[in-house]
Amino acid sequence: MTLDEVHAIIMKVLLKNGCDEANATAIADNMTSAERDHAVSHGLFRLPTSVTSLQNGKINGRAEPTLSRPSAGAVRVDGDRGFTPLAFKLGKPALVEAARTNGIAALAITRTFHFAALWPETSALAEEGLVALAVTSSPPYVAAAGGKRAFFGTNPMSFAFPRKDGPPMAFDQASSAMARGEVMIHARDGHMVPDGVGIDSEGQPTNDPNEILKGAQLTFGGYKGSAIALMIDLLAGPLIGEAFSAETGRADNGDGGPALGGELILAIDPVGMGTGSQVLDHAEELFAEMTGQEGVRLPGDRRLKARNETPTEGIQVPLSLHQKILELAEA
Repeated sequence: MTLDEVHAIIMKVLLKNGCDEANATAIADNMTSAERDHAVSHGLFRLPTSVTSLQNGKINGRAEPTLSRPSAGAVRVDGDRGFTPLAFKLGKPALVEAARTNGIAALAITRTFHFAALWPETSALAEEGLVALAVTSSPPYVAAAGGKRAFFGTNPMSFAFPRKDGPPMAFDQASSAMARGEVMIHARDGHMVPDGVGIDSEGQPTNDPNEILKGAQLTFGGYKGSAIALMIDLLAGPLIGEAFSAETGRADNGDGGPALGGELILAIDPVGMGTGSQVLDHAEELFAEMTGQEGVRLPGDRRLKARNETPTEGIQVPLSLHQKILELAEA
């Protein structure tokens, strides 16, 4: 499929299944960006489950987010039970303005369903010249260190840093050893996963993704990843007045889609930190010295390579997924 075809079919599916134009466009833009960068676990793969949550009324496809400014450096957006991309679109200009005025600012997005990649949000801020960090939680899929049942979400984080000439350096990674979507894709395609990805319902290590989906995933780095998952639960939960992973799981309807929750985004203005334009020059020295070692690349380089290729080469979609999407488009 071409990227235009991807965007068009997402729009058609969402408009036919409960979204208005504004919500559908924000989601389609995000999913198409994921496909463009070969982040397939956050692209079309997410569409059928999103539709399920729209159809059963869990997600508000006609959400009208609202913005407030509780303090000079803080922005809040109530997502009105919609998907996060539209809430971020509303909050971004105020966050940028606050960061430039104060040197640092935070955006708290609440009452939304985050079912997409985080890097489009941090990258968008880095393209404005800001350093950005975003965290969000999810329903409990991941065992805490030493535990045998799911407690944390995959609790992803994304960090982006502006560059002098070219796209920002950005990474987006889960606190789990493997993203939930990747485990699901391995299960769909009949592939085993590496050691350390998860445990079965009895708490025993397994390489079978189907058993992991019944049991629990594991954090990366053992107790270190568990500590990071805890930090993200606190930042995207109690700090902004939202639920933590275990609470979102108890309140969710279990339809396989995202759970109602929150996201915290921090934005830092290098000028406001007193370092000015020399920041980018200094960062480029770091990047050059790092990648000067054979075999070393910057995080996100593969995404950027795919971004340059897909506009002409298109993207491949599994036949079963394509057929499902066509059915949803004609429902």
